[in-house]
Amino acid sequence: MRLEDYATYREITGQPQALAAAVRAVLALADPIRALWEAQVYRGVFFIGCGSTYYLSLAAASVFQQFTGCLARGIPASELLISPQGFYFAGETGPLLLVAVSRSGTTTETLRAVKAFQAARRGSVITITCQAGNELSQLGQLNIFIPEAQEQSVAQTQAFSAMWIACCALCAVIARRDELLAELQQVPELARQIIEAGRERFQTLGGNASFDRVYFLGSGLRYGLACEGSLKMKEMTLTHSEPFHFLEFRHGPQSMATRSTLIVALMGDDDQRYETDILHDLSRMGVHLLILTHRPPDSLESASFVLDDSLGEIGRSALVLPPLQLLAFGRAMAKGQNPDQPRNLEAVVYLD
Repeated sequence: MRLEDYATYREITGQPQALAAAVRAVLALADPIRALWEAQVYRGVFFIGCGSTYYLSLAAASVFQQFTGCLARGIPASELLISPQGFYFAGETGPLLLVAVSRSGTTTETLRAVKAFQAARRGSVITITCQAGNELSQLGQLNIFIPEAQEQSVAQTQAFSAMWIACCALCAVIARRDELLAELQQVPELARQIIEAGRERFQTLGGNASFDRVYFLGSGLRYGLACEGSLKMKEMTLTHSEPFHFLEFRHGPQSMATRSTLIVALMGDDDQRYETDILHDLSRMGVHLLILTHRPPDSLESASFVLDDSLGEIGRSALVLPPLQLLAFGRAMAKGQNPDQPRNLEAVVYLD
């Protein structure tokens, strides 16, 4: 089969259109979003999802709290459903904002968690979905819908990227950060350039048969994106893969690093010296590195893929997703796996 015959490949390489549509979808609701946020004082914000969208929620909560100063948490929808006592504080009053993220809008855990939240009158709901006619998009006070990001494949790629940039835009609208919104509008074209410039490199690296394990490192908002990169590697390629916070890798997991290890590093803007020290140590151990950064560490330029440095950390975060997705796709091809149909998985999880 040609690469273009795989839905996953078409969705990865075609995602700039979905990214642009996601930003437009949020901007179209900018006034209602601000009105909902400013109508009352929320004591916290919960982002929820399952699988990929849970990892998205971890990253989104970090961005939201950074820009608004409001306490925000990323939570698996299933945990909010079956163990709510771990997230709601007894005796605490005041509304919460729940942001429910789901590609299909039909995942059972997410639907039930939202309905339980509403039945308990805990606050307001915003939903972010992609699939037409889904139930979740009927439940929120506001519903952000991105049909251009619908997918045929099981593993999320363009849908994840689109919903991620939608969450970033949502945070920017609420925080009234017009400069961030302007940056996010540049992302689709920059993503297209990255896909064109790096697709062969990422697919070839992913397909390197000498690697038997892949670890993804990211701190701050990038940890959730590292988790998603690891999930793509597992889903598409059945390869041993794990995500870690940068400095946590030293506390035990580093013992697993060998010459057959690929480390994918999502570097941040601040205090790069900590991240750089770890990467230099790993390089001396003989591991293979792929560093996604706007500022390559000294002596590690050959292992680095340089991202556009005209954007801030939030805007640039969306640009690491196509490389992570192409890396997994290339490995799936090399291992003879069909990335459109991962083993033992379905696009949506339904519970009885």
